[in-house]
Amino acid sequence: MAYPYVSDREVRILSKYFGDPKQRHVDTYVERGGYKALEKALGMGPDDVVDVVKSSGLRGRGGAGFPTGVKWSFMPKEQRKPHYLLCNADESEPGTFKDRELMRWDPHQLIEGCLIGAHAIRAQHVYIYCRGEFFEANQVLARAVEDAYGKGYIGENIFDSGHTIDVTVHQGAGAYICGEETGMMNSLEGKRGEPRIKPPFPAAVGAFGKPSTINNVETLCAIPHIVANGGEWYRQYGTEKSPGTKLFCVSGHVNKPGNYELPLGFPLIELIEDVCGGMRDGNALKAVIPGGSSVPLINAEEARACSLDYEGCLEVGTMLGCASVIVMDETADIVKQVRRMVDFYAHESCGQCTPCREGTTWTAQILRRIENGKGTEDDLDTLMEMTQNMVGTTICVLSDSVAAPVQSSIEKFRDEYLALIRRGERMGVA
Repeated sequence: MAYPYVSDREVRILSKYFGDPKQRHVDTYVERGGYKALEKALGMGPDDVVDVVKSSGLRGRGGAGFPTGVKWSFMPKEQRKPHYLLCNADESEPGTFKDRELMRWDPHQLIEGCLIGAHAIRAQHVYIYCRGEFFEANQVLARAVEDAYGKGYIGENIFDSGHTIDVTVHQGAGAYICGEETGMMNSLEGKRGEPRIKPPFPAAVGAFGKPSTINNVETLCAIPHIVANGGEWYRQYGTEKSPGTKLFCVSGHVNKPGNYELPLGFPLIELIEDVCGGMRDGNALKAVIPGGSSVPLINAEEARACSLDYEGCLEVGTMLGCASVIVMDETADIVKQVRRMVDFYAHESCGQCTPCREGTTWTAQILRRIENGKGTEDDLDTLMEMTQNMVGTTICVLSDSVAAPVQSSIEKFRDEYLALIRRGERMGVA
């Protein structure tokens, strides 16, 4: 089975076996070199594994981009309490569809990464928190965990190393907020999925009150390759500050949407025009959201200057995030698309923080009013002021995720807002 839209520009490391159902089977995975990195890691000290990951420069692929090895080093070294590794597989950011494919096609790659990570942070148990809607991917992963237990790659005395690590696959119930690491911990514990105030940080007081580290699926899938080949090998891809490859989820008005694994630093315009076959129907590029719906939009000119790494995105006023590239052509209604994003966040807010609970709802209402021709120019000032008050004032960054697309769209596509307002005035709607 061929995986749709594979480009010769790709460096397929994590995605090498996308489209190959044989890779789901533990015997095939082992025949192709699987679990060798785990055996190697278990023969190393935990701190040595952490040092290898540090040397690779791997940054968390969940959106924040924090160095993975540094994050692991925050875990306490003493064993007075159980330690946990939590894999965040609650992929729910609009525009993101990479983690489900990693679980669907290469589940043992994730499991091996989890086990190596657990050894590195001295954890005895791994919890993989999966998005409930990923029915097929979750079944594939659960079966792979059972098979790995059967072969002795999970459980007691793995590779006669004396190390025991267990793995539990936990299905969520479809709440976006459970993708936030502390909201995920609450949900895992059977509580309401609400983010926690930090400090204390998870490395000190995490799941079930014990030291915990949370990593994204894609982050953990990179670990076996880094341990097997070394940090310098990984650094041959990407840039100095953003090493390695990244899965880019491309959707929107391109001829070949899909997942593409490319070195970090890859030019955004080449991703659109070369890898993805150009704009659909020959239309002109209008706007791009490079990192999922929670980051600022950029216009066509900025997109042509943007390199897809953490630093390159910041240079043009946006963020790489989860590398969920949403492409919009000249036919796109920017106001409508931003309103749809805000509707999503308003629906998914846990309601714990007033700026988020009230701000997301009011932002959605004002945008809908403008979209329906009933807005005024004062509404744009209100949106800018209100969303600014939503940034950095809540426990998690959900309300910040609303502010980013709203503010950037008003700054860069103000004429579209004004056109709707003035059309309403002419028609006597307002």
